[in-house]
Amino acid sequence: MKTIKSIIAGCYLRLPHNANKIIFLTGAGFCLFPVITAPIALIMGLVYAQILKHPFPVYNHKATNFLLKISVVGLGFGMNITTALHAGKTGFFLTIGSILLVLVVGYLSGKLLKTDSKTSFLISAGTAICGGSAIAALSPAINAKEKQISVALGIVFVLNSVALFAFPVIGHAFNLSQTQFGMWCAIAIHDTSSVVGAASRYGAQALEIATTVKLARALWIVPLTFLSVLLFKGNRSKIQMPYFIGLFILALLANTYISSVHFLAPYVVYLSKIGLTLTLFLIGSDLSFSVLKNVGFKPLVQGLILWIMISIVSLWVVICLV
Repeated sequence: MKTIKSIIAGCYLRLPHNANKIIFLTGAGFCLFPVITAPIALIMGLVYAQILKHPFPVYNHKATNFLLKISVVGLGFGMNITTALHAGKTGFFLTIGSILLVLVVGYLSGKLLKTDSKTSFLISAGTAICGGSAIAALSPAINAKEKQISVALGIVFVLNSVALFAFPVIGHAFNLSQTQFGMWCAIAIHDTSSVVGAASRYGAQALEIATTVKLARALWIVPLTFLSVLLFKGNRSKIQMPYFIGLFILALLANTYISSVHFLAPYVVYLSKIGLTLTLFLIGSDLSFSVLKNVGFKPLVQGLILWIMISIVSLWVVICLV
């Protein structure tokens, strides 16, 4: 391992000034072409992160957050309100049951492993609702420290990366329908970007269902944030609302009822998918080995327990009921 690190370090020192910026921007540029799929973009980012230093570490999280939200809103122009309402209705009770199950098991496993309480809560909330978005919304409300936030985000993004590749393979192995796979993705994969990435590989209907159910699930950030303020005696003024979900609904309504939108809708959806591919590249580019090393054993075990549990339980439920 030391030999590999020394070789990488030697190569890095020999690179021309600002070469890492050029390579990073070139990789991001490749993501604008449709030949680069979501998994490939993620792999590109991960490879970059292990070899070179991120040239824009301060702006990466902000760019990822903004790009994800605007891309998800754009996907709304490719969906119909009737299908969305049906998917949301079907996934409502699954959402409530899975959130409660993850939060309870997360609390118990955190106590058993003696994980820091705020870190444990952020991991549980990220698994229960919508990954990095939930962690970002809850962190200021419970006055979480930078270390606690980075550990929770690191675990969520690592498991998201695995899910992006594993879920489509498992879905085909179990011969899941588009509806079943979309529902399973929305419940069992943490972050919206990986949900969309995995579902888009499975099919258009799976993507529509997964996006709708996942965003409906993300609304639970609001009551959970208020609850977390009470539990951790946090600051109510720091509560963040997921306003982009409202914009997604407006886009969905516009595509359903305004005929003039239909001409532009396919182009907006196309650009949104490219935006999500670029988002996964940015996420991967920030997951260096040092980030993974700082996660810690106990929080990682807790994250794995929760993710494997909800993946198996939700898969069983969608096979039996959906």
